[in-house]
Amino acid sequence: MQGNKVVMARIYVMESSGLLKKIVDYLQHDIKTRGISVFRAISGYGETGAHTAAFTDLSLNLPLAIEFFDATDKMMVALTHIATWVKPEHIVWWEAEVNA
Repeated sequence: MQGNKVVMARIYVMESSGLLKKIVDYLQHDIKTRGISVFRAISGYGETGAHTAAFTDLSLNLPLAIEFFDATDKMMVALTHIATWVKPEHIVWWEAEVNA
C-alpha cells in the first residue's frame, strides 16, 4: 500500500487549564489541520498527582489528550506556536504515514 508521510501529535492538558478551546480553535481556524480528536481521561497520573473520575463527580479536572496530524511543515509551525502555551514535555509527536 502506498502512503503519504505526516506528523502525528498529541498534546496533554488539564480540563481546568482553559487551553482546550484555544488549541482547537488555533488548529481548526488558523492552521486548518486535517482533523482533531480530543480524548478525556477517566484515570491517570502526572505531575499533579493521580486523577480519577467517579460517576458521582459533578466538577471534574481530568486530563485531556488532543490528537491531530498533517503535513510535516504545517505541523512544525503549529507545534512551535502551541509550545508557547503548553508546559514543557506535554507535547509529543512522531512521523507516520496515511493511506494515499
